[in-house]
Amino acid sequence: MTAADAHSARYLAEAAEILSRLDVLSIERLVERLVALRERGGRLFFLGVGGSAANASHAVNDFRVLAGFEAYTPTDNVAEITARTNDEGWPSVFAEWLRVSRLCERDLVFVLSVGGGDLEQDVSTNIVRALEHARDVGAAIVGIVGRDGGFTARAADACVVIPTVNPGAITPHVEAFQALLCHLLVSHPAIQLRAGRWESRRE
Repeated sequence: MTAADAHSARYLAEAAEILSRLDVLSIERLVERLVALRERGGRLFFLGVGGSAANASHAVNDFRVLAGFEAYTPTDNVAEITARTNDEGWPSVFAEWLRVSRLCERDLVFVLSVGGGDLEQDVSTNIVRALEHARDVGAAIVGIVGRDGGFTARAADACVVIPTVNPGAITPHVEAFQALLCHLLVSHPAIQLRAGRWESRRE
């Protein structure tokens, strides 16, 4: 077996171990929060940075199209997010975007993050500030994060922490499982309203 083959085998084995260790009850708590959000007519705001921002954009699409949520993410508007970063600073960009969006107690903030935000380590501070604002206005908070989950896991009403099975591959596994779990959620029978294109086709 070559070094490349060994890496591929190890990576897939790690993914299988993560799957076996995911907390189903934590996932179902996310489902409950999302169902309650839609029932009360609240909005769904996804927050993420880097690869998690791409997952947030993907999730917005799926939750709007397949599940009927009014869903948004600030990183879909590159002009606004870069203007706020330039003019106001990176730590406040999400919180200020949520203020302009009039985040309120009916809404829910859904964090996708590897570390979950940490002020002391100066990592994803914009997520921390956004969640502080969400708590101030009484909005619900959920997340899918890695390691110990940082500020998100402590602040959230429901949170799934992706188990660490290889400290050298935390980011790729967490961001991959964010996508997997978002697809699980949007296809959950309590959430999905409309079948996807291929699932609705009859052969």
